[in-house]
Amino acid sequence: MREQGRLVLAGAPIGQVADASPRLRDALESADVVAAEDTRRLRRLASDLGAEISGRVVSYYDQNEAARAAELMESLHDGRTVLVITDAGMPGVSDPGYRLTSLAVEAGITVTALPGPSAVTTALAVSGLPSDRFCFEGFPPRKPGERARRLAALAGEERTMVFFEAPHRLEVALRAMVEAFGPGRRAAVCRELTKTYEEVRRGGLAELADWAAAGVKGEITVVVAGHVPDAGPPDLDALVAEVDRRTAEGVQRKQAIVDVAKESGMPRRELYDAVHRRSPTP
Repeated sequence: MREQGRLVLAGAPIGQVADASPRLRDALESADVVAAEDTRRLRRLASDLGAEISGRVVSYYDQNEAARAAELMESLHDGRTVLVITDAGMPGVSDPGYRLTSLAVEAGITVTALPGPSAVTTALAVSGLPSDRFCFEGFPPRKPGERARRLAALAGEERTMVFFEAPHRLEVALRAMVEAFGPGRRAAVCRELTKTYEEVRRGGLAELADWAAAGVKGEITVVVAGHVPDAGPPDLDALVAEVDRRTAEGVQRKQAIVDVAKESGMPRRELYDAVHRRSPTP
């Protein structure tokens, strides 16, 4: 009876090479087969880590995942160690890896993970939104109708939600979220996490959609607060106080009213009347 191999799912740095662990370097050097989403990026990563890959390197990406999985299973059945690595993050999380992992589990082959940085948990941590319970929703559908239906089904989701999105589709996705979740639902857009130009924009969904309209570049992760059941209407006194606070910091009162109304979902006219009723302009 042949000895079964071992499947290793290796997390790759999402930005900074220094975030890679020594275990990743050792695993790259010792694996019999390294299946990489992009072999050129793999070679660059190995060079940066000072790792010499002695095993066979094969490409393993979305378009060839089904066919390549069968080939990699043969290597596992032959007793070899197969390491799967994607461009960034953990294989199988919106990246190739699930199909091969499923086949290996069904065949009784040992599957282990070499953990690494994740855009999902990194964005969640820096978002400032509740992180005790969350769900990962991957990329929203590209087609408008499918996207609207998917987001509408999540309107009552009480857990914090994490999405991936392409930069050129970010504004459209945020506008769809405004329709599904409301303009004032709190969210954070995390761009280029751990990289030189890392940026985290926080605010209401409508505010973030307006910001994204100017164009955004880089890798994007969106974190959206969950639905709060029976939240009741916005606290008008608190919103007026927020307008006053921003005005005291130098924001023009009209702009402060526009921003606070958009972030809270309060009708602008109603907030305007409340502000001028309680804090009239001298």
